[in-house]
Amino acid sequence: MKYPVFRRYIFFTLLQFAIIQASIGQTVKPPRADSDQRASQLMAQMTQEEKIQLVHGAGGVVPRGSAGWVQGIPRLGIPNLYLTDGSIGVGNNVGPAVALPSSIASAAGWDMDEAYKYGNVIGVEMRAYGVNVNLGGNVNLGREPRNGRTFETKGEDPILAGKIAAMHIRAIQDQHILGGIKHFALNDQETIRATVNVQIDERSARETDLLAFEIGIKDSNVQSVMCSYNLVNTIYACENSHLLNDILKGDWGFKGFVMSDWSATHSTVAAALAGLDQEEPTNTFFRLLPQGLATGQLPQSRLDDMVHRILRAMFETGIFDYPMSNERFDFGTDSAIAQEVEEQGAVLLRNENTQLPLDPARINSIAVIGSHADVAVLSGGGSAHVIPIGGPALTEGYPSPPSWAQVIWIDSSPLQAIRAKAPAASVRFDGGTNQQDAAALAAACDVAIVFVSQWESEDMDVPALTLTDVIHKTPIDQNALVEAIAAANPHTIVVIESGGAHALPWLRDVNAVLESWYPGQRGGEAIANILFGTVTPSGKLPMTFPSSVADLPHPVIPSVPRSTVNYNEGLNVGYKWYDAKHITPLFPFGFGLSYTTFAIANATVTNNLAADYPGFIVTFDVTNTGSMAGAEVAQIYVGMPPSTGEPPKRLVGWKKVFLQPGEKQQFAIEVDANDSSHPLSYWDVDLKNWVISPGDYTVMIGNSADNASLKLAGVVHK
Repeated sequence: MKYPVFRRYIFFTLLQFAIIQASIGQTVKPPRADSDQRASQLMAQMTQEEKIQLVHGAGGVVPRGSAGWVQGIPRLGIPNLYLTDGSIGVGNNVGPAVALPSSIASAAGWDMDEAYKYGNVIGVEMRAYGVNVNLGGNVNLGREPRNGRTFETKGEDPILAGKIAAMHIRAIQDQHILGGIKHFALNDQETIRATVNVQIDERSARETDLLAFEIGIKDSNVQSVMCSYNLVNTIYACENSHLLNDILKGDWGFKGFVMSDWSATHSTVAAALAGLDQEEPTNTFFRLLPQGLATGQLPQSRLDDMVHRILRAMFETGIFDYPMSNERFDFGTDSAIAQEVEEQGAVLLRNENTQLPLDPARINSIAVIGSHADVAVLSGGGSAHVIPIGGPALTEGYPSPPSWAQVIWIDSSPLQAIRAKAPAASVRFDGGTNQQDAAALAAACDVAIVFVSQWESEDMDVPALTLTDVIHKTPIDQNALVEAIAAANPHTIVVIESGGAHALPWLRDVNAVLESWYPGQRGGEAIANILFGTVTPSGKLPMTFPSSVADLPHPVIPSVPRSTVNYNEGLNVGYKWYDAKHITPLFPFGFGLSYTTFAIANATVTNNLAADYPGFIVTFDVTNTGSMAGAEVAQIYVGMPPSTGEPPKRLVGWKKVFLQPGEKQQFAIEVDANDSSHPLSYWDVDLKNWVISPGDYTVMIGNSADNASLKLAGVVHK
């Protein structure tokens, strides 16, 4: 997988240079290679007060609508840093921006080139608004599907999550924006996030959450890492020397800087010595650094290292060489990318009796029900929310929790898009607040399309795996609504707008289910294109959908302040848990239906035992055996030698292929043991390193974790 992805990246990097030149009228060059030298030369001219100024946020009224800022030093030409959330578009109150589909939708596309486009939208629009530090890059694993920030993440598998996040960050930094990755580390629940103590052993941490970070950091050259609120093995993440010094800056060789999450700093000298380089968003603790220097508790060399890392990151990303100017972005182009991401990332979960795609020539009447589908699509809440172009279609929300009370619905009407696809049909809407009225409308129509939604937000977790209404004081029972509609109309389709996995108690009662995630700026149009077959769905789940909360490693989320959550499932995160425990999920990781069919055949594996390049190449044919053009994601899994104690299988590579009806192509996926993802290695706690064990490695290929049924001859490593 390494070299094909690299070639695609080179192509798209050159393409992005051309796009940027055309859109902002300037010559774009790669970052200078002497960032360290330039940082040292500039730092030599700084006073002690100026150095302290650079290692903390300025607080107060934040300019340009950002989440925080760091005052520059005009006499030395050091610009201000404007820090802005940007996981799914330009966040905070910077200005109206294109609301991209949720990050998990990008991961569900399993497409590196699309992921680059996704990040490019964010980078271009940040430049247009004159903000230069991105606070996106959420790569925390979806080990807890009720996590309120799952929509910002890239799923449960560290390799998929790390690779997708890296492409987002690369694209952002190619626009000379200082990119970020967060929340380091193991911030996998929002409930009591500021005090929860995560307990995990070293090997499990290295092969799960930390692996996603390692891949994301190494593959993107990201320049800032945000440490998290929680404690890891009894020590706050933002003053955890093992995480920040030993692993991040030591083992991984990270040369950028570490900033705290907002008010996640808990000390002055201890935090600085542990590896924290910048306190955000104010200077509660780091304003006291001069006292630590004066007493000798903090060496001058450590302060200089903090400053050097920040300056180096600014040089490395081109902030000095490509200053902000009054640039403009093309709303139409960026919105088209948002729609494209949604069309590739939406996952068709069920399609009985070939209910989909809908044929407008055979439909006289359609009922559209629920979730404000007459005017809008839902977006996630918290710091990642985006003020969409044109403003919200509507806002609502019961204030719980108070800090993130506003629920934003994006102006993109599924109802109008469906009407456009079926102009001769009678298409009527019901809000779904009264089950009896909604069922009566459904019974009177040929097809019923029910929109259900689950709002998720930072600083909260959803209360259950089944769809729950956390928006209204008088909640709507969406599960009962679906059951009532399904009883009234045998041709019921459910469209889910959510940020993550759900148990669906009514699944067998409906003909079709489409997981649209939070679909973004043109979500209504994208959903209609899929429902009517203008686009063949190709999304694959980046996380497992459990059958019930009882199947989770942790059925109850710890909620008492200063509780401990022990991730004693160890290596078995996501699909690896279900494999190891022989639990059948509702939908497996990697699953997604299509309107066409594919055959994967003639697979062979070529081993390579060269000392400098251990690994193998899987070659296979993919044939579109159906009648519609579409895309399949061929997924490679590996079973490690039993002596390693690894889960039954792990994802090591994939290839998304687009084929016309009847078309067959041969493809190859390269699995390089030297890749940043360590695909054939395990973490040896005694050697403190990644190790390839001798023995047989079973290679599997398929289109989901539960359907990697084509097993190839084992690869032997000596």
